Amino acid sequence: MDGQHLTKVVLLACGSFNPITNMHLRMFELARDHLEDTGQYRVVKGIISPVGDAYKKKGLIEACHRLEMARLSTDSSDWITVDPWESLQPEWVETAKVVRHYYKEMLEAEQNTDDLDTVKYAKKRRIEENHFGASSHQKKDGLQLMFLCGADVLESFGVPNLWKQEDIDEIVGRYGMVCITRSGSDPHKFIHQSDKLWKYRQNIHMVREWVTNEISATQVRRSLRRGRSVRYLLPDGVVHYIQEHALYSAESEQRNAGVVLAPIQKNTEVS
Repeated sequence: MDGQHLTKVVLLACGSFNPITNMHLRMFELARDHLEDTGQYRVVKGIISPVGDAYKKKGLIEACHRLEMARLSTDSSDWITVDPWESLQPEWVETAKVVRHYYKEMLEAEQNTDDLDTVKYAKKRRIEENHFGASSHQKKDGLQLMFLCGADVLESFGVPNLWKQEDIDEIVGRYGMVCITRSGSDPHKFIHQSDKLWKYRQNIHMVREWVTNEISATQVRRSLRRGRSVRYLLPDGVVHYIQEHALYSAESEQRNAGVVLAPIQKNTEVS
């Protein structure tokens, strides 16, 4: 089939990236493989959007460092890029608003060029034409943005006051999401137990990582505090950057200690 009949997809991952790990990058590759294997989609771009400092998560170092590490980690990718918009906002921005922002940018870019990869970024995707197929779920505009996350983010939808219910409706119901599963988690069970996620279950693409990869930023920071090697857990450029700037210490891990997470504080005040 002609690739023009496929729905073009941009994958958006939001998070702390504190620091970004090889697993964060691996998620994009897994998601692209899964979506293109359906024969319905062509993944044209991946966006990493680090959260701003106002998120107030314990141990969260400055956004300027997290942003630069993310940029270093994607230097070798021809389709994954980093956008600073969210990290530069003076106040914490709800994830639904972040998704909305990038969707608007995506549509504006499409109006100016038929190839999203040439807008703002010099990177070129490498996608073989014989991977293309017909799409049965094509959007009217031929474009779709999907929220990319791990199973822990999906399950966080059940944490009281962490997410607004209307934001879950928008992210999952309108845009859709790709969830990468890890061993020890059971996202299918969580979806089954949640009436809201069950309602939108057709919009949730579950991707199983068969090559077990349990790298977590929390574990990486712990190793760094203890002076242990983290090479091959992070891209080499990120490891060098952390060493050069002496990031992640016992002191940095106490940053925002005792501070209520921004979304919980905001949603509690509203309720």
